[in-house]
Amino acid sequence: MASCQQNLPDRFGVLNDTSSFVANKVSHRGMVLIPAGAFNMGANDKDGHEDEYPQHKVKLSSFWMDVSEVTNAEFKKFVDATGYITTAERKPVWEEMKKQLPAGTPKPPDSVFVAASLVFYQPQSIDGLDNVAQWWRWVKGANWQHPHGPKTDITGKDNYPVVHISWDDAMAYCKWTGKRLPTEAEWEYAARGSLKDNLYPWGNEDIEKGIAKANTWQGSFPISNTNWDSYEGLAPAKRFKPNGYGLFDMAGNVWEWCSDWYRSDYYEAADELATNPIGPPDSYDPMEPKIPKKIVRGGSFMCNASYCKGYRVTSRMKTSTDTSLEHTGFRCVSSN
Repeated sequence: MASCQQNLPDRFGVLNDTSSFVANKVSHRGMVLIPAGAFNMGANDKDGHEDEYPQHKVKLSSFWMDVSEVTNAEFKKFVDATGYITTAERKPVWEEMKKQLPAGTPKPPDSVFVAASLVFYQPQSIDGLDNVAQWWRWVKGANWQHPHGPKTDITGKDNYPVVHISWDDAMAYCKWTGKRLPTEAEWEYAARGSLKDNLYPWGNEDIEKGIAKANTWQGSFPISNTNWDSYEGLAPAKRFKPNGYGLFDMAGNVWEWCSDWYRSDYYEAADELATNPIGPPDSYDPMEPKIPKKIVRGGSFMCNASYCKGYRVTSRMKTSTDTSLEHTGFRCVSSN
């Protein structure tokens, strides 16, 4: 099964200085309290990727979680208050970029150092599903305010999830709100919605049986989308039934950043009964060993059974902290 974000190009930049941010007092408005408990983390079905095994028991304290992904309107309040500039809005910096490249890599021409982000384009035909460049493009001027480039905007989409957000951007927002990103364990536990060992946030029924359950891709990815769920691209927040904890869109719509570093072998070394695990101390992806990556969860509007089942509660993907894409956003949690 192909990975939804395998070998994507990386975006490089210098972080804003967030040291001067004044964290707001945490408000639990728009959040739900996830009760303390223990669960079996990881896959117990045949559809899991290798890094989803073995399943292992995890114990968590209670925490608060946003009922939906952070929206354009919410992110705009943060930008207006702080002047924050997202990764996608800044030119890459060669001194940062070369740290993740093999020694001696020549500097590209200055013309490629432009503010840009990754945008999905639906091709008319493809040669297999291994080359993601067939449907992803770097687009100059694409960012959270201009999702498909300078000539597009988010007018009328205040309640859509904010996208083109890097992990660094999500962390900056969380710091401003006084919240944080969920750990991978917290995210999966919350996504399960109190259901034990089920495949999806709603249970075990196949995603395309019964009523529409999430915003995903129906048809032949990435060539044709039947729009059976009523959405071709992003959907507004809260358009599908919430899970057992009252959380919306824990499957599909946009991938969501977690706080954990990614290691392909992390589950193999996990404690039998870990309490509030925060993930490995560093990142290691054997496919791209020089690029530090963080976990994203939940799948997106691009997920399809023929390509990736990212909407499964155990599905885990990885992306470099400075990468931004049209189908990646986040939600926040708080411990108190």
